[in-house]
Order: sequence, then structure tokens, then C-alpha cells
Amino acid sequence: MSPENLPFSSMRSQRLIESALTHSPLSLTTVEHNNGADFLVWRNMTPKIDSHGHVFTKVSTEFPREVSELIPIDHEEPVEKLLIEMERNQVDQAVLVQTGGVDIASHAYLLHCLKSYPKYFLGIGLIPQHIADVSRHMDKLAGNSAIVGFRLSSLGGPRDPFAQIDIRKFKTFPIWEHAAEKDYVLWLYLRAIDAQLIPYLLEEFPQVRVVINHLGICPGRGKFSVDQDGRPQVETPAYNPAFHTTHRLARYENVMIHLSGQYAFSKEDYPYQDLAGWHRSLLEIYGIEKLMWATDFPWIFKNPGYDKMSRIIDELLPDLSEYEYNQIGGGNAQKFLRFPACHD
Repeated sequence: MSPENLPFSSMRSQRLIESALTHSPLSLTTVEHNNGADFLVWRNMTPKIDSHGHVFTKVSTEFPREVSELIPIDHEEPVEKLLIEMERNQVDQAVLVQTGGVDIASHAYLLHCLKSYPKYFLGIGLIPQHIADVSRHMDKLAGNSAIVGFRLSSLGGPRDPFAQIDIRKFKTFPIWEHAAEKDYVLWLYLRAIDAQLIPYLLEEFPQVRVVINHLGICPGRGKFSVDQDGRPQVETPAYNPAFHTTHRLARYENVMIHLSGQYAFSKEDYPYQDLAGWHRSLLEIYGIEKLMWATDFPWIFKNPGYDKMSRIIDELLPDLSEYEYNQIGGGNAQKFLRFPACHD
């Protein structure tokens, strides 16, 4: 991607100068102007990584998928559209999360994108709830591809918080067990009823890398809808008991959390200042090294726009140093998810 060339009056340029004197890896790059003169620009060597988004194409024989209110049959949000937005906003790499079906065939477009743009993307797959051989499904998707993990929306444990816990009886226990064996990442966007079960699995599988999606919010039953802009909306009370569980997960070294999905939870327009307190709390509880920025493309493309979502951390956590900003914006994702080098 293009090197950053920012005006020195901007907040970002001030941070770049600070970085040159502190933590962030920067290099001076010579750029030839169209008048023949050379000038120097700062190039931030920490990649900017959009750590959660989706792409899909129209339903076809080549790329079958499920149809829903969120992804109608003739609608598409192709990977090339995302790449254009990434280039415009100096985003180097991204995580593509499967949508449109859990079976192998429905992953065809995701696999196509990962194969076509290997330096840009890593992938997260889905797993059917009722499948005889879950290990085979996981290995078939991840083998010889850039799929590095799988997203779960349920843990399959007891609903009663006072029930006796035997994690080997959880429906997803074989998934966690195989993820531990094969070093797959688990991507969690769980229901509120499952929140209290997460620590039991983290205790059993401390080696499994886990990413908690979308601010750690666990939607309750019947709280999901689609708004007039075709975006997911989740009815979220100011106080959510599940936060107590997701906040306590910060003590596990193998857990990261997304700063993403603000549009779905906020009761305000961009920049979603009613969520600023949540962001400050997550920063305080999890620390800089456990937070990852994401846009949740394509739902944000029209409202508020990819460009605005690329600046959302500046809006909601304006007091970060450049080093801190870069870690949330990509450094943490690069290290935790093991992205390939992008500044060759």
C-alpha cells in the first residue's frame, strides 16, 4: 500500500513525529514529485489491519451461498470493493469472515478471495451446528488456504448458570479440542446466554487464540434486526450483565477483543460518542496490547463510510499515543493472527 504522506498540521502527523522518537517502527522514504524533485515522507512500518469484515458475491453456480435479509440473492459486496477502500484509507490488510452459509460449498467465494490476494487477507470460516466430523470440516477449509480460524455463535453448554459444568459435554468441545491441536483461532460472537461459559473453555484450552468480537457485546435473544441502511442492529441496554463476563476475560493471555460494530449498538450517529465510555473501559481493563480495530465492512460502507470507520479509534480514544494507536490499528492483529509481511 502507499506510504503515508500527511500534513504536519494533522493529529496523525504529530503522532508520527512522536513515534520517530519513541516506539513505532518508522522509516523515511524518498518519493519523487512530478516536477522531478525528491522529498521525504514518513512511512509507518506497522501495518494497518482491518481485523473483521465480510465480502460476498451474487448467488451463482461458482459461488453458492445462503440468502437472507442481510444478503439478498442479487446483492454483492465483492472483495475488489473492499480493496479500493483499503487503498484509499491506507489500510494494508484485513480479516475476511465467512458469511452466507456454513457448509464447505458456501465458503467458495471466501476461499477464492484468499487465494487471489494472499498478502492482503486471512480468513475465518464457519462450522455447521450438526456435523458428524467437525475436525474434517475444519481441516478441509483451513488446509492449503489462508483460513486461520472459525467463528462461533454458541458454545452449546447448559443454559442454567447454576448447572454443574462438564465442558466435555459442550457441543463445541470437539471444536475447541481440535483448535488446540491445530492452532486454529476461535472468533467468538456469542449469545448472552453463553457468556458465562467462556471462562471454563479458556481454562481448559489456554493455548487456543481467541478473539472476542464487537466490543465483547453478547446479544440477547430477539435483539437482532436490520436497519434502513441494510446494517445489523442489536438492541443493547446501557447495562448488560454479560459485560461482567467479557470484561473478566482480560486476564487470559490468549484473548483479544475487537473495537468494532459500533454502528450496531450505538443510539447516536457517527462518531458514536455514547460508546466512548465502553471504549475507555475496554482500554483500561484489557490494555493496549489486547485490542484490535475493525470496520465490519460492508455494513458500514454507506453509513458512515469506510473512511470514517478507519478513523473511529481517533474519535473514541483521542488521547492515544502513536504507538498505542498503531498497536490497536494493526500491530496487535499482525502479531496475534500472524499476518504475512506486507511492506516488502
